[in-house]
Amino acid sequence: MTPASSEAARELLREFPVVDGHNDLPWALRAQVRYDLDARDIAAHQGAHLHTDIPRLRAGGVGAQFWSVYVRSDYAGDKAVSATLEQIDCVRQLLARYPDDLRSALTAADMEAVRAEGRIASLMGAEGGHSIANSLATLRALYALGVRYMTLTHNDNIAWADSATDEPGVGGLSAFGREVVREMNREGMLVDLSHVAATTMRDALDATSAPVIFSHSSSRAVCDHPRNIPDDVLERLPGNGGVAMVTFVPKFVLQAAVDWTAAADENMRAHGFHHLDTTAEAMKVHRAFEESNPRPIATVSTVADHLDHMRDVAGVDHIGIGGDYDGTAFTPDGLGDVSGYPNLIAELLDRGWSKTDLAKLTWQNAVRVLGAAEDVARDLQATRGPSNATIEALDG
Repeated sequence: MTPASSEAARELLREFPVVDGHNDLPWALRAQVRYDLDARDIAAHQGAHLHTDIPRLRAGGVGAQFWSVYVRSDYAGDKAVSATLEQIDCVRQLLARYPDDLRSALTAADMEAVRAEGRIASLMGAEGGHSIANSLATLRALYALGVRYMTLTHNDNIAWADSATDEPGVGGLSAFGREVVREMNREGMLVDLSHVAATTMRDALDATSAPVIFSHSSSRAVCDHPRNIPDDVLERLPGNGGVAMVTFVPKFVLQAAVDWTAAADENMRAHGFHHLDTTAEAMKVHRAFEESNPRPIATVSTVADHLDHMRDVAGVDHIGIGGDYDGTAFTPDGLGDVSGYPNLIAELLDRGWSKTDLAKLTWQNAVRVLGAAEDVARDLQATRGPSNATIEALDG
């Protein structure tokens, strides 16, 4: 990137900051220090431990962040629900501790108000339908606590939806799964289709009456990984009004990294670790593997290739950014932490993206999609009450 494009990127982000669709800081705080915010004070640089802290959010031009209240997909039932509540509590603790920099946002209007104040709008997204334990009442409770999207699955299938990284179960969404989507529409909670199987993506698009999001997914045509979005699904976003937010995770954006990761994951399992484990002990195993098998390196350009394609297929009104920081062990060169967003914007400027298009990518599309979900919810709530359907009644 040129010095001119770098400065132009920072100037643009001052006016239209990044809305990032997915950041796993709450889980990192849980895993590393059991939510001891004194031990990980994000008012100071935490580069040795985290991808995310306030100085680097500011340097990266982040104006709104969906904090993931993810819990592991092997958690089930009440354990999954209580762990999700603990994650929500972590976000609330962060908001209370850093009020000069972070402020809760529950609506699109809140996002604009917080941006005008110069603070970072903080929203929450639940990552996986296991967090509601097959209960629509629990879904509504999460919305009441501030959760504004739910990813329908994480890495494993649930009883009513298939994951991208599991064997087919119900063939997409079950009848109860479609009811979950409809109830999310009624609440105003965005349906997030990252992590789900392509069959689930298509079923959700058929069932929803509100725009969907992909909080952190890239293009399958550019990198053939099941976590990415097929072109036929991207082609449906203009009709739906949704937004696909490109992720930076090397194993989802660079084909050579996909192949390397498969071997690295098998090595982790052989040493008794979950393949997503980022504890110090697990990372020692990762590093030893990498010394013998050099890891393919994704770059800013790699991510920009996905955005070029996604813009061509879905249109500039239907793309965004979801880095997945603190949810991945590895990051692309130039996008090593949350301070790196200006590098991506500069790369896109060098590729000829207009400032108008970039303002949509960074800020406007994400705000619009949340506002549209609110509009749909307002209309639905005027015509029907909450659903008390059960999975037993609908799926047998």
